[in-house]
Amino acid sequence: MPRRTATMLASTLMLIALLCAGVFIPVPYSEMSPGPTVNTLGDHDGEPVLQISGHKTYEASGHLNMTTVRVTSADYKMNLVEAVYGWLAHDNRVVPHETLYPDGKTEEEATQENAEEFSQSQESAKVAALKALDIPVKSWVVVSTVVKDSPAQGRLHAGDVIKAVDGTPVKKPTDVADLVTEHKPGQDVVFTIVPAKEQADAEKEGRAPTRTEKVTVTTATSDDGGEKRAIVGISAGTDHTFPFTIDIKLADVGGPSAGLMFALGIYDKLTPGDLTGGKFVAGTGTIDDTGEVGPIGGIGMKTIGARDKGARYFLTPKDNCAAAAEDTPDGLTLVKVDTIDDALGALEDIRSGKTDDLPTCAKG
Repeated sequence: MPRRTATMLASTLMLIALLCAGVFIPVPYSEMSPGPTVNTLGDHDGEPVLQISGHKTYEASGHLNMTTVRVTSADYKMNLVEAVYGWLAHDNRVVPHETLYPDGKTEEEATQENAEEFSQSQESAKVAALKALDIPVKSWVVVSTVVKDSPAQGRLHAGDVIKAVDGTPVKKPTDVADLVTEHKPGQDVVFTIVPAKEQADAEKEGRAPTRTEKVTVTTATSDDGGEKRAIVGISAGTDHTFPFTIDIKLADVGGPSAGLMFALGIYDKLTPGDLTGGKFVAGTGTIDDTGEVGPIGGIGMKTIGARDKGARYFLTPKDNCAAAAEDTPDGLTLVKVDTIDDALGALEDIRSGKTDDLPTCAKG
């Protein structure tokens, strides 16, 4: 065989081998891409996203779109060819698999966690919106979860209202951990609680709870980063009673990042006029009960998805601003927000045409 032919044949066989390796050998990466965007002021799957009863509401035009990111499943095995294509594609991001599914988390576990975060974000959105409107919301600290095989199992239950720890009144969830960790491992902690059933019965009957209990739990040891501290094995959260009904109807969405846009949608529905002035505004960001906006993941995917749907303005958490500004889609203005009040102020500028006054994002 002539040398040139042999060389070409060897090169061809090598290329085929490399292509086969690229197709069949999995790599430890996953892909993120722009997901659907949904107008919180409109309908989704044939019904309003925001459904409010027991309080006067107003028609709202324009868009206040929440944004999402689509990710490959935990079981999906990406190959090298797909990874390279994803790295080269402008609208996709290839990231280490553990970024989306840390500690070997299964897709079912990730889905459950996202669902819980989504539910909590809805509650916080309602609270933040009503507080911004000076509408009172009753709140109390509760046991959110009890860790299996922990000292608290069987003694405290999810939904129990925590009134005090060792006689010290509890006002916010972090108070619980602070008071417990004042103890040494092996010491007793006394919780004053309203049992979950008593709380539920009181709410159903429209009365204040009348029965409290004292529950003693012996602390265990947690070795957190080399520092030993006392724990009882619960996480504390907040429950609320709202003065009227607010339902958020949106399936197949998870995570906490829609909180800001839900809060703004609720605010708009409860006030006359249009927050956006008819403009197409999208955005993202977690929100807590005080109205503080927090950062999220996948900001680049969300800005692309929003612009593709027609958004002109994008409400961006302050801590995501630098990353978002690195590759801003053409025609989209990134507006920096840190609280719901910042967002409301920005929307006022947008609807009044004072866009030069908007606090925009700049590259880091």
